[in-house]
Amino acid sequence: MFTSVDEVSIRLAETGYLASPAVATTVFLADRLGKPLLVEGPAGVGKTELAKAVAAIAGAELIRLQCYEGVDESRALYEWNHAKQLLRITAGRDETWDETRTDIFSEEFLLPRPLLTAIRGDTPKVLLIDETDKADVEVEGLLLEVLSDFQVTVPELGTVTATRRPFVVLTSNASRELSEALRRRCLFLHIGFPDEELERRIVRLKVPDLDEALAASVVRVVGALRAMDLRKVPSVAETVDWARTLLALGADTLDETVVQASLGVLLKHQDDVLKAAAKLDLDAV
Repeated sequence: MFTSVDEVSIRLAETGYLASPAVATTVFLADRLGKPLLVEGPAGVGKTELAKAVAAIAGAELIRLQCYEGVDESRALYEWNHAKQLLRITAGRDETWDETRTDIFSEEFLLPRPLLTAIRGDTPKVLLIDETDKADVEVEGLLLEVLSDFQVTVPELGTVTATRRPFVVLTSNASRELSEALRRRCLFLHIGFPDEELERRIVRLKVPDLDEALAASVVRVVGALRAMDLRKVPSVAETVDWARTLLALGADTLDETVVQASLGVLLKHQDDVLKAAAKLDLDAV
């Protein structure tokens, strides 16, 4: 997809994703080496959006496996359409079991899930395995098999091997430690909170009607909040939401009244709101 790191930065920016040099370099290498990309970092810093941006650049289908506790092979890989199989068995009562079995375990009755869908066909695809750390450890074994050889074995149909490998992005909020075996198969990228200049550019891109001086003030206040000992510090997504909020309120500057009234956009816990209200010094930022 890419001929240089600079091209990655330019084309990501065209989709509305402003990438740091580290992000652009790692995306370039993942594409060039054909390796899955494991992206860790706090929620709301653009991990999922990176996969969406790469899909947009490539004109690829985005296939998403949303991980959660209890997700299993049938949700991640494939399962059989049991209701349709029962109807077929009922309709073929005069057939032998061997005849029926050959029919009901065919492509017509297969329900491919994200992992199988991603390795089938010749069209470009981006496979997003989102919040991998929320899946059970057993699911990692399944991911290892798929990401190692990009093939899946369906006992009744045989082995399906990718003719065109998808670009794979795994995201993690680091709520639990992923296995070393899974990490070895991936290139690693940590996306943290952006520096002040990059975040200001992001705000200006996402909220172009916001005054430049006010955008700079927004970023400085968010930076001050992140320096506090809060249960959940504001993410980049919440910075953008706050900028949109100020625009909707018609605020020209950040004064104490406006900030106090809109802290709930940035902070999601009452004790964080109270702490910020008591400690935030607008004159200092």
